[in-house]
Amino acid sequence: MGLNVPAPDAPTLRPEADVQEYDDVSVHGETNYRRDELETFLHEGAWEESFNQWAEHTELEEREFETALDLDLFDEFDFFWDDFADRVGYHAPGIPEDWKERALHPNIDSWNAVSSINASLTELGQVVCDVLEADYVDWEAEFEAPDDLPDFGE
Repeated sequence: MGLNVPAPDAPTLRPEADVQEYDDVSVHGETNYRRDELETFLHEGAWEESFNQWAEHTELEEREFETALDLDLFDEFDFFWDDFADRVGYHAPGIPEDWKERALHPNIDSWNAVSSINASLTELGQVVCDVLEADYVDWEAEFEAPDDLPDFGE
């Protein structure tokens, strides 16, 4: 299907955000999330490149995209370095379960629309991580596993 729209501005990452507060994220160990460097990469082209890759294949409709824009959801993404897992992690924004009670937006009128927006934003987050890891991040994890871990390869 695809979506033919310009990329929104890259999100501004918040260094003070605690990834442990996200329900969908689990990070252990080091808390140097390297957000400043990741944000620089996003503004240097990683965001637009990722967005364009995602937009080519997304099933999100333009009306739902415009709704996500209106709600500033794209700016609520968080990307961070997960040293323990040696990867870029992310938290994707979404429309909360109580969307009906809160009357968030006139275009949000069904669970189908909510699910479509939330799933599509999650997919975008993963594409951004993949692009960052493949083309921008050149550091490796500093975490070293203890020597007394069992060897499961034998």
